[in-house]
Amino acid sequence: MSDFVYKCDLHCHTNRSDGNDSLFEFIDHAVERGIKILAITDHDIIPSATININNEKIPIVKYANSRNIRLILGIEISCETEIEDVHLICFGCDWNDEFFEELEKNTKISKIKSYHEQVEVLNKNGIQIDWNEILENRGNSICESQVQKKMIFELMADKGYATSWKEAKLMAKNRPEINVKRNKPRAVDIIRKIHDVDGIAILAHPYLISDTVFYEGERICRQNFIEELIASGLDGIEANYTYDKTSYNGSLSKEEICKEVIENYGKRLRIISGGSDYHADGKKGVENPRDMGECGLSESDFYSNQYLSKLI
Repeated sequence: MSDFVYKCDLHCHTNRSDGNDSLFEFIDHAVERGIKILAITDHDIIPSATININNEKIPIVKYANSRNIRLILGIEISCETEIEDVHLICFGCDWNDEFFEELEKNTKISKIKSYHEQVEVLNKNGIQIDWNEILENRGNSICESQVQKKMIFELMADKGYATSWKEAKLMAKNRPEINVKRNKPRAVDIIRKIHDVDGIAILAHPYLISDTVFYEGERICRQNFIEELIASGLDGIEANYTYDKTSYNGSLSKEEICKEVIENYGKRLRIISGGSDYHADGKKGVENPRDMGECGLSESDFYSNQYLSKLI
C-alpha cells in the first residue's frame, strides 16, 4: 500500500455528524498528516465558524491558519429519497442564509422519524437492536438528533449481524424489506438553491450510486442521472475517492473509477474534486480505516482551479 498523502482533502467529517474527531482533534490530525488544504463537510449541518480553544471561541479558519492549514467550510447534503448515496458537497455558501437553518431542522426531523422506523423494521426481521444502544454510540453518548444511519449499521456489525458497517449497509440496500427510506430533498433543487446562496455543488462518490436508479417515476442508468444534475448546473464531481474502503460493490478499482470520471466529466464540469471521506473510524475499532489525505487533490491541482482556489 502506498504511503502517499494528498496535501488537499476536500471530503472529511468530524463528530458534529458521523465522524469521531472533535474539531480540535480533526485539525490536529491534519497537521500530523501534513495536509495543507482541508475541508470540513459534515452531513446536513451548518459548519461551525468557531472552535473552542482553552475555553475561548475563536474563528476556526483563523485557528487552522495558525497551524499552517487552509481550511474550507462545507456541508455534505444527502439528496434523493429513492436513490441511495446521492450526496452533494457544497462550498462557498452564505451560511447565514435561512435555507441552511431550515435544511438542518428538516433533516433532524426526517432522520429521527426514519431511523426509529428503521430500528423497528430491523427488529421485526430478526435483527435485534435497541434505540438506546445507538444513543450509547460505543461509549460516546449522543442525543437522538445526532444519530446517523451509519451508526445503525455499526451496531448491526457490533452485534454480529454483519462483519462490518459496510456489509450491513449493503445488506439493507439489497433487502428492501429492511431498508427504510428517509425523506430527502431533490438534488436538482439543492443545486439551484446552493447557487442562490453563492455556493458551488459537487457530486460526492458518484459510483456509490447504483448502476440503475429509480428517478422521476422511471428507471434510468447512473450516467443519465448524473446528466440530469449537470443540466441543472452541477459544478463538479468527485473522482479520487476511497471506494476500496466503502460500500462500493462494483468491479472497478478506485484508480479505474478516478480515470473514468475524469475522462467522462473532466472537460464538462468546472471542478474535478477528491477526498478521503475521513471519519476517524479507527477510534471505533474499524480495521484499515480511511485516513485523511488518502485520496484527494494535489496542491497544484487545487490552486490551478479558479473555482476552488477562491474558496481560501
